[in-house]
Amino acid sequence: MSAVEPFDVVDLIRTKRDRGELGTEQINWMIDAYTRGYIADEQMAAMTMAIFLNGMGRSEIRDLTLAMIASGETMNFDSLSKPTTDKHSTGGVGDKITLPLAPLVASFGVAVPQLSGRGLGHTGGTLDKLESIPGWRADLTNEEFFSQLESVGSVICAAGASLAPADKKLYALRDITGTVEAIPLIASSIMSKKIAEGTAALVLDVKFGSGAFLQDPARSRELAETMVRLGTDAGVSTVALLTNMNVPLGLAIGNANEVRESVEVLAGGGPADVIELTIALAREMLALAGQPDADVESALRDGRAMDTWRAMITAQGGDPDAALPTARETHVVTAPRSGVLVEQQALPFGIAAWRLGAGRARKRDPVQHASGIDLHAKPGDTVTAGQPLFTLSADEPERFARALESLEGSWRIGDEGDEVLTGGPLIADRIGS
Repeated sequence: MSAVEPFDVVDLIRTKRDRGELGTEQINWMIDAYTRGYIADEQMAAMTMAIFLNGMGRSEIRDLTLAMIASGETMNFDSLSKPTTDKHSTGGVGDKITLPLAPLVASFGVAVPQLSGRGLGHTGGTLDKLESIPGWRADLTNEEFFSQLESVGSVICAAGASLAPADKKLYALRDITGTVEAIPLIASSIMSKKIAEGTAALVLDVKFGSGAFLQDPARSRELAETMVRLGTDAGVSTVALLTNMNVPLGLAIGNANEVRESVEVLAGGGPADVIELTIALAREMLALAGQPDADVESALRDGRAMDTWRAMITAQGGDPDAALPTARETHVVTAPRSGVLVEQQALPFGIAAWRLGAGRARKRDPVQHASGIDLHAKPGDTVTAGQPLFTLSADEPERFARALESLEGSWRIGDEGDEVLTGGPLIADRIGS
């Protein structure tokens, strides 16, 4: 004889449909019942739509996050000899910041346990980028993971299925029911995994603009504030930076080419915007880890960050000196006239790179590591007629037509004195104590 369930899911759906508030026990039961299959997908789909339309209160979002954490295992870093700090980005076009950031912070004797994912749609996945490196592997045992954190300091690897399994199931449902953008569901999804990961401190890079997950700055701010509250309530020191994703970040969009650009930053060079954001996030992470006066720039100049990068790649089976893959075909787009590049929208460039093979439409799709886009000019740059503006790379030349189609109207050359459309500074605000 089966046990009697304490709640009826239809009653809970009606409560949220009618703008009511769910209690802690109701939320705990709902997430547990959904994880074990008692609540059907169509019932949870109705619940997620009710949340999408009517929102959740602060206590509900906290309870939802804690219930998702409780659905699986949690990690503990108390055995490490060094403090832990982590970073999460909501994703964007050309966002390779984790690659130089993790070894940079680790070079100061701080452990950075970066559990990352693969890309879906126009935003690239950190693991996809690193898998461009011959021999590098994303899957580590717990023993390898902790050993590398202690010896090297930084680990970028795949998250195990045991961390917040309710989130994995719920995210797959949201993806096919048009409820991905619900802020309570985004916040609880991100923070359940990060809190379960066990890091003592967390810095969030919450993006807004054309190429961001949430384009509206006000909604991005709401998400950032919600996640900072969740982290703080859970005892994790949490800070968020609101950053601009109206223009692609850096000059490389793809996988292997983003690794190349990251290595340039670690060597003391690289594009100014990538350097700026890497340094800003590193300062926040190190301040939360007890080093507010760390000289971050010097670690890029003197090779310490590069040494940690090489050790991190080697520890995971990769060859930091190996040649990265290059595409078989390229297509160069040149400036039709002289003037100033006044517009370069991030989203169309992300979609173009995806169509070239740098991203995936379904989770099981492979990515082509050599595919992508290299920009030769950024908004505000003066260009001359015939000058290369950007280069498309792909193994299959038939991909160029659809990529170019997605870029129509996404960039524009104006005259000296015309407004340059960047959407404001790269770092718009900081949220947190």
